Amino acid sequence: MDRRTLIASSIATLASAGCAAAQPRDPLAGSPQSPNSTPSYPPGEPAPTYSSEELVSTVSDFLGVTAEAAGGAIERVFKDNGRPTAYIAGEEAAGAITVGARYGRGLLYMKGKQPQEVFWQGPSVGWDLGGNASRVFTLCYNLQYPEVIFQRFPGVEGAAYLIAGLGVNYLRSDDVTLAPIRAGVGLRLGANVGYLGFSRERRILPF
Repeated sequence: MDRRTLIASSIATLASAGCAAAQPRDPLAGSPQSPNSTPSYPPGEPAPTYSSEELVSTVSDFLGVTAEAAGGAIERVFKDNGRPTAYIAGEEAAGAITVGARYGRGLLYMKGKQPQEVFWQGPSVGWDLGGNASRVFTLCYNLQYPEVIFQRFPGVEGAAYLIAGLGVNYLRSDDVTLAPIRAGVGLRLGANVGYLGFSRERRILPF
C-alpha cells in the first residue's frame, strides 16, 4: 500500500469519527418545510441573500466563539464578496503527511429552500504534518440553486488568513465562491494547496 493510499484510508477513519455529530437546525429558517414546498422566490430570479446581522450570532453560536470574533470574520468576508446567497454549517476532519486529505459533512441552507445534507472531501499538498477536527461555517456566493454546489472548488492562492482566531480561505469555481470560516484551524491554514469536491454521499477517496 503506497503512502497516499495509506493517508487517505487513515483520514477517512478520522473523518467518520469527527463528523458523526448531528447537524443543527437552521435558526434562521423558521419552521421546517416539506420537501415539495415552493421556493419563496420565482424561478429565474436571483436567490435572496443573508445580511451580516443575520449571520453574526449564528456563526458565533455554531463555532463557539465570541460575537466580536464572528463579526470580525463576517465583516472581512462581506467586504471582499458582499452578501451570500447560502451557507453551510458542518464539521470536518483533516490530516496530512505532506500529502493530506480533508473530509466534512454539513447542511446547506438557502432562504425559501429545505436544508440539504452535503458532504465534501479533497486532497492537499504542502508543508503540512498532523491532523485536526473542527467546525466550519461556509458562506456561499452566487449560488442560485442547491445542486450547483456539487462540483470541485479549487483554493484561491493567497486568500488564506486568520481573523480573531478564526481561519478563513476562499474556494472558487466559475462565478461561485465559497468562504469557509473554521475554528481552531491552526497552522494548517495556508500551508497547503488543493481543492474540495462536494457530493450528495460520503466518499472514501478524496480525489
